[in-house]
Amino acid sequence: MLFWPLFALMTAAAVFAVLWPLSRLRENPDPARETGLAVYRDQFAEIERDRARNLIDEAEAKSAGVEVGRRLLAAADTIADFSQNSTARRRAVALIALAGIPAVALGLYLQLGSPDLSGAPLSTRLAAAPENQDIALLVRRVESHLAEQPDDGRGWEILAPIYLRLGRVNEAVKARENALRLLGSNADREVDLGEALVAEANGVVTADARAAFERASVLDARHPKARFFLGLAAEQDGRLQDAKTIWQSLVNEAPEGAPWLGVVRTALARLQTSGQNQ
Repeated sequence: MLFWPLFALMTAAAVFAVLWPLSRLRENPDPARETGLAVYRDQFAEIERDRARNLIDEAEAKSAGVEVGRRLLAAADTIADFSQNSTARRRAVALIALAGIPAVALGLYLQLGSPDLSGAPLSTRLAAAPENQDIALLVRRVESHLAEQPDDGRGWEILAPIYLRLGRVNEAVKARENALRLLGSNADREVDLGEALVAEANGVVTADARAAFERASVLDARHPKARFFLGLAAEQDGRLQDAKTIWQSLVNEAPEGAPWLGVVRTALARLQTSGQNQ
């Protein structure tokens, strides 16, 4: 499974981002402590100058030096403690980074994610996308997917109606042709290709479009959309009676509440008006 190597790589990157600054860190002693040490060093030098000028004798110089040395050692111990504590803190942070980051990340993912699920098909991911998601972004994602996997017939089938709604009819025709070629012929795909060809021709049922609708009718003689467009082809050819026969049979056979029934009745009314005007 690709997930676990990817998880390990991302975890290593996160840990490295934490440990790298720690490994580069060099502790700088407190300036106040540095000043204190300088004072002690100056005191040693001052004792030596006083002894050289015979302001103090050897015993006094030795006694004063011992006292300054005692204070200097105390200050040095404080700095050593500070350094050790800082090192301990760095080690603690490193330990937390090494153990804590992977543990927290893995715990959150196991609770919120789904590492055992396989990759969702393209159609499932698009169906699950928010309704307000930018349609252009979705189109770009599908196009990018198809650029890498041009033989994904389902991807072309998903993209074609989106192209139609966007007015990109030439690309819709190509998408329908690819889907038909890759997924095989059935009545719905033949009709979808014919409809895209009609849109490309600005509403005219061309010879290629009519051939697609006829193939659909052979596969499903009762396919309503194929029959409607064949009636439209008859009307455009001037065969008004043929068109009326096709559409009237559609109305007579329509199931109750058929969503396309109003469109067919409107077409029949148009034929009636055309017949009266002749």
